[in-house]
Amino acid sequence: MKIGVFDSGIGGLSVAKAIESALPDAEVLFVHDTPGHFPYATKSPDEIYGYVVPIIQGLVDQKCDVIVVACNTVSTTLIDRLRSAFKTPLIALEPMVKPAAALTKSGVIAVCATPTTLTSKRYAWLKNTYGSSATILEPDCADWSQLIEHSAMNDQKIREDIEPALAQGADVIVLGCTHYHWIEDKIRLLAGDRAVVLQPEVPVIAELKRLLGLN
Repeated sequence: MKIGVFDSGIGGLSVAKAIESALPDAEVLFVHDTPGHFPYATKSPDEIYGYVVPIIQGLVDQKCDVIVVACNTVSTTLIDRLRSAFKTPLIALEPMVKPAAALTKSGVIAVCATPTTLTSKRYAWLKNTYGSSATILEPDCADWSQLIEHSAMNDQKIREDIEPALAQGADVIVLGCTHYHWIEDKIRLLAGDRAVVLQPEVPVIAELKRLLGLN
């Protein structure tokens, strides 16, 4: 079996590695866009669609059985349009508002995501459907993916951006961008026993197993 994984940059590589570890018999093909198109968070949905279609078509041409769209920005703005364009099953990644709302005890959740994701209709639907009973904080992470892509993120920056949400009682932190997976350990260390950190690699693997008949 062959699994394609696509992201705007290096963020999705963490998802690809998690899939390789969980499904060692699968061939995992990871592709990302060119540096000139990154970051997607500053682009319009139509512009992003023009970037994404040929990349996904390349994975389809390589006979991938399923493709993981390891980019929350693409998933929350374009997944329906992409599913209409391709017959190959596409797995979308989106902020884990539903499980966060089920986990929180304080009733306060912090969602870390790109501006495009946070202003998407899909994210608004997730908040209204699953997070209406919680206070959802959205720390300013606008420059995170760019900093992580260029190995320029540091502990002080993470602390400055996350500590205010923790101080307001957030006991669940949602990582709504695969780039942020690369600093997950640092966020967990900062949060300590104050908050749990959620990211979607485990549910993505579960969905892959379901689609591939491996359950």
